[in-house]
Amino acid sequence: MTNETDRTRTQTHPELSLMTVGETASATGVTVRTLHHYDQIGLVCPAARSASGYRLYSSADVDRLQQVVAYRRLGLGLEQIAGLVENDDGEAPAGAEGPGRRRVLERQRELVEEKITELTRLLSALDTALEKDMDAIRLTEDEKRELFGEGFNDDYAAEAQDRWGDTEAWAESRRRTSQYTKADWEQIKAQSEENNQLIVDALDAGAAADSKQAMAAAEAARAHIDRWFYPLDGEFHRCLGDMYVQDPRFAATYEELRPGLAQYLRDAIHANADRHLP
Repeated sequence: MTNETDRTRTQTHPELSLMTVGETASATGVTVRTLHHYDQIGLVCPAARSASGYRLYSSADVDRLQQVVAYRRLGLGLEQIAGLVENDDGEAPAGAEGPGRRRVLERQRELVEEKITELTRLLSALDTALEKDMDAIRLTEDEKRELFGEGFNDDYAAEAQDRWGDTEAWAESRRRTSQYTKADWEQIKAQSEENNQLIVDALDAGAAADSKQAMAAAEAARAHIDRWFYPLDGEFHRCLGDMYVQDPRFAATYEELRPGLAQYLRDAIHANADRHLP
C-alpha cells in the first residue's frame, strides 16, 4: 500500500499550494492523528517534507484524502478503501474530467444509495426494538405509557419486526431484553436521559464536537447500547450517528432537546470513533 517514493521525498516549502498537516486537517475536517495514521499505512502520503521533516500536502493529496473520507463515511474498511482509491487514481488523475472520473463518482453514488437503504432499514429496527421487547415481558399498557409516554406505538414495532426480525442485532437485543424487569427498563431509560444530558451540556458549554467532553458523551452513549442491547463498536456507532442526522424522526428527538444537537452528536460520535482507530 505504501508508495516509498512519496514517503521519502523531501524538499523545502517553497510552493504556497503545499499545506502543512495542521492546515490539511483544518481544510478537510480530518484529525491530525488520523492523517499521521493514513501516512503510516500508506493510504494518503504527503507529497513532500519540509527541511525540518514536517509533512506537506499537495492539492492532489487533498483530493485523494477527500476520496478516503467519502468512502470512510460509507463504513468501508481501510483495506477496502485502499483498493478503491488506488483504482480511482488509475482511472483518472485527481481533478481530471472524463469517463474515468465519472465512473469514480458513479461508484461512490452507488455506494451511498446502498448505504442509505441499509441505514434506513436499520434505523427502523433500532428505533422500535425497545417497544417490541417490552411486549416480550408483557408490560401492561399503563406501564408502557409510564415508561415511554403516550407515543408508544405497537404498529410501528410490528413494522420493525417484519423488516428486521432475522438480523443478528435484533436477535441479540431480543435475547438480552427478554430477561429485563421493569426496574431494568427504568434504569435503561434513566441512563439514556443522563447520556442525553451529557451531550447537551457539552453543546451548551460551546465545546467542540471533537473535544474531550463531547467525545466522552458520545462514548457514554455507545457504551450504553453495547451494555444493554447488542455489541456496538466505533464503526457501527458511526452509522448510528449518521442516522441521527439523516432520519427525520431521530433528528427531531435530538432537536427537541437543543437545536443543532443531532448534527453535534453525530460529529462527536465520529470524532470518538476516530480516536480509537488502530
